[in-house]
Amino acid sequence: MATLIISGSRGTDDPTMATLPFMAAKTAKEQGHDVVVWLWNESVTLARKGTADHVTGVNLTPLKDLLTAVQKAGIPIWVCGACAVARQIGAGDLIAGAMIKGMPDYINAITQRDKSVVF
Repeated sequence: MATLIISGSRGTDDPTMATLPFMAAKTAKEQGHDVVVWLWNESVTLARKGTADHVTGVNLTPLKDLLTAVQKAGIPIWVCGACAVARQIGAGDLIAGAMIKGMPDYINAITQRDKSVVF
């Protein structure tokens, strides 16, 4: 199966687009792929404890349910460090399975993965 990095950039400002990376990650994992979720820009706020509880895209599964599935599947959630600092999010603010990573980690992952999917 493939190795994927699925990136999201939208947060509570666009609930539908914010939900899609998690939906894609859950589906890819169910299909047997190795998946990492990368959150940058406004999407880093989704990794803050409690934020996903209030996000539901148009005609989509609530983000809190998708996030629970992603966490149970053991899919790593990488949070852009610079983006987190800009939004005053620290490691202690993050949900289970989320970790702060830097741009070198992201670039390294892209070069080692089969596909990069961006939302």
